[in-house]
Amino acid sequence: MLNVVSGYAPQVGCKLEEKEKFWSELDEVIESIPTGERVVIGADFNGHVGEGNTGDEEVIGKFGVKERNLEGQRIVDFAKRMDMAVINTYFKKREEHRVTYKSEAEVIRMTGRKVLGVSSGRRKEDTETWWWNEEVQDSIQRKRLAKKKWDMDRTEKNRQEYKELQSKVKREVSKAKQKAYDELYTRLDNREGEKNLYRLARKSDQDGKDVQQVRFIKDRDGRVLTSEESVQRRWKEYFEELMNEENEREKRVEGVNSVEQKVDKIRKDEVRKALKRMKSGKAVGPGDIPVEVWKCLGEAAVEFLTSLFNRILESEKIPEEWRRSVLVSIFKNKGDVMSCSNYRGIKLMSHTMKLWERVVEARLRKVVEICEQQYGFMPRKSTTDAIFAMRILMEKYRDGQRELHCVFVDLEKAYDRVPREELWYCMRKSGVAEKYVRVVQDMYERSRTAVKCAVG
Repeated sequence: MLNVVSGYAPQVGCKLEEKEKFWSELDEVIESIPTGERVVIGADFNGHVGEGNTGDEEVIGKFGVKERNLEGQRIVDFAKRMDMAVINTYFKKREEHRVTYKSEAEVIRMTGRKVLGVSSGRRKEDTETWWWNEEVQDSIQRKRLAKKKWDMDRTEKNRQEYKELQSKVKREVSKAKQKAYDELYTRLDNREGEKNLYRLARKSDQDGKDVQQVRFIKDRDGRVLTSEESVQRRWKEYFEELMNEENEREKRVEGVNSVEQKVDKIRKDEVRKALKRMKSGKAVGPGDIPVEVWKCLGEAAVEFLTSLFNRILESEKIPEEWRRSVLVSIFKNKGDVMSCSNYRGIKLMSHTMKLWERVVEARLRKVVEICEQQYGFMPRKSTTDAIFAMRILMEKYRDGQRELHCVFVDLEKAYDRVPREELWYCMRKSGVAEKYVRVVQDMYERSRTAVKCAVG
């Protein structure tokens, strides 16, 4: 843990009581920091400590200001008492930089650029004015004109006109907010609204958190890595282990018969539906062709994609370019921000590949029967339904004064460690045609992923 303390000591000429109070408060702050934690004090102490050739070499270097004054002696005494050192006396500086904050400020800016990066500088949209409408805009514009008129000619008439418009703006704002909230409640008061409510809550939670990814990361032993090469190597090492590790399990002994049957060709309406289901504005993978391209091309795209997908279905081989992906890590907003295990890996793949997956998935859903109790990854269902059912069940048991035993299981990295052999087994057992099994297997063959982190 690194503690940074900022301070500004009373200047030369201030009363002795003020100076004593400052040093006493600084002592209390430093002593309150737990033993073993590192401390950096960035402060203007208004003192010259001299050079480290006067018996004080353990706390000051040989590049301080030559003549030590009374305030400088206080700094030296404090450093000895707290087992600290005056760091800026250990390296040589130009004369104009020896008694100024400018060089330290530049170091802070340089370090900030290196560690935090540089933002685009664009102002975030004000999310608190989502209720704004034209009536409010017109009222505010008239109020501003009335204010200018009153500033130029401060008559009672102009003042009264400005006050009336002020009151009108408040009423218009209140009406606009009420109308906007009424419309929002109407939209939320249905099944689709439940999902929108969840999205609003999640977005609000994410907007309140700044961290997405840090430039420095810890290795497996907890040491902080700072060089770009070591950080990149650590991310690669972490995801290699995660993606290629399987939980211990007993090998399945019994087999299952495959279903060899002819499958229909991909139809245009299937591609059209899959294209409609694809969301716009999503990050693209290595192919750099967003789904918006296919949407803009309309029927020409549908015809081309249908032909392409039928060739893939016949050959059971996807294009080699689709096997490449980029993996980015997103902080889970819990735990140590410098620990790789607290990040969720998201693969950015070719949008055309994802479109092909949608077409295959739609066909598989017609064959595979999934129990009604499955809520995750199901159309028109949400885990909020399961939570609601669980709450009702708990309330019923509580009202009946009966015991209810619940088990909540969270499998570590479960999605990343699903044995692929089990997938093929389950597909065959569910009666999926072997053609589709081979098509899905091919999606996993020879896949290559490049890990992208904050430093490259």
